[in-house]
Amino acid sequence: MNDKNTPVVVHILDKEYRIACQKGEEEGLLASARLLDGKMRTIRSSGKVIGSDRMAVMVALNLAHELLQQKNHNNHAFGTVDKRIRFIQEKLDTALNNFKQLEV
Repeated sequence: MNDKNTPVVVHILDKEYRIACQKGEEEGLLASARLLDGKMRTIRSSGKVIGSDRMAVMVALNLAHELLQQKNHNNHAFGTVDKRIRFIQEKLDTALNNFKQLEV
């Protein structure tokens, strides 16, 4: 651990883990640990997955899937915004050209 890191203790499925964390990022790490713990407890309570290793893999896959869906949604939204901006730019260009022709 270097001077920029601080040890943070997190609890996941009743186990304690000491994690090196950059100063100022502790709350984010704790929130991430709570999210992971909650998702692992949900999977454990379903009774369909046995073993913490398998639960961790299932949670990781679910989180990766959610992340990819969010990225795809954001990319689609940005594409829509980009198209709208281009449309507005074209309208502005047309209006400016029309204005310039009126000045002459």
